[in-house]
Amino acid sequence: MDARHDDIVESTRRAAPRPPVFPTLAQERQHRKERLAAGFRLFARFGFDEGVAGHITARDPEFPDSYWVNPFGMTFAHIRASDLVRVDHSGQVVEGDHPVNPAAIAIHQRVHAARPDAVGVAHSHSLYGRAFSTLGRNLDAITQDSCAFYNDHALYADYGGVAEGDEGERIARALGAQKAAILQNHGLITVGETVDAAVWWFITLERSCQVQLLAEAAAARTGQPLKTISETAAKQAYAVLGGPGAGWFQFQTLYAKIVRDQPDLLD
Repeated sequence: MDARHDDIVESTRRAAPRPPVFPTLAQERQHRKERLAAGFRLFARFGFDEGVAGHITARDPEFPDSYWVNPFGMTFAHIRASDLVRVDHSGQVVEGDHPVNPAAIAIHQRVHAARPDAVGVAHSHSLYGRAFSTLGRNLDAITQDSCAFYNDHALYADYGGVAEGDEGERIARALGAQKAAILQNHGLITVGETVDAAVWWFITLERSCQVQLLAEAAAARTGQPLKTISETAAKQAYAVLGGPGAGWFQFQTLYAKIVRDQPDLLD
């Protein structure tokens, strides 16, 4: 990439707002819980809920070997910040009055442990993520938006049933240092340095799966090949769209809208 491109990327980063910094751990914890509750409301709005399946977690800033998660069996559409449950590194509930999905513990506990940088982790059985996961392959760089995952998502091709035992460890190992993974025959998982980014990556990954499925169906029907993006262009788009700051920033408009529409999520 040339110097001009580097200057454009750097100026974009300088111009964009950045995640807030809090004077106390209590304020940071509340912020993360509010973002987490908003994430669940958005998942419900976008139809990412499937019965009692799916979970998003937020690492606690004071006790980083524990995380906040949704109560088992509560619809995403009703979750408030005060409903969230904190689980420690052994899978025990240490704050909150609700049970936790064992599959959430099996997956998120191992991913948070393997990824100290991951404040947020998001997983659900969304429609197009599930459909794409049956193909057993990674996304292609066919749109600007999908370039956010260029060389930055994994394929976990070892589905072993409903998550339990060491399934979470295998998922974490497949994910590695990347921000997302396609869980074959299962769905999607994303991580972020903020809860905001983890939720945004999931939303845009799900839509990228939808776009690729639609594009490939159209190509099969018309006989026209898919037009993929060049490596140079994909790397340029990734540099602008794929970083943790970009993931955080993209979430802010969704957060503002869901809080205005459903302010009770902050309770």
